[in-house]
Amino acid sequence: MPQEISVSYQAIKSKVYRLIDSLVVGEKSEAEVQESVRRWWALIHPADRPIAQKYLLMVLGRSASALDNMGDAFLSVSSCEVVRPQMTDIPLPGKRVRLLERMVKESSVRTAV
Repeated sequence: MPQEISVSYQAIKSKVYRLIDSLVVGEKSEAEVQESVRRWWALIHPADRPIAQKYLLMVLGRSASALDNMGDAFLSVSSCEVVRPQMTDIPLPGKRVRLLERMVKESSVRTAV
């Protein structure tokens, strides 16, 4: 029997935050987080995917914006200007969101076949 996955905004936000937390504390690597997202997406019923995608992208966009704002606030109060050049190695939030959109689309194409 297939597992039912909730696609409510709160459920998706909770899933995203748990994955972010596991990445931050080092419980999972980036590859493991990506695989978790792929498996989670595969469990969502195809009819529910448009709303799940909408909520997922909304949560990711808001999370990226919040992280950017926190980073900017830290840099504005910090006397450490050396940090900014090192941040150029980090993908921009837009790139991360586009990467996730591509993963979601590729996953939906694979499961539809």
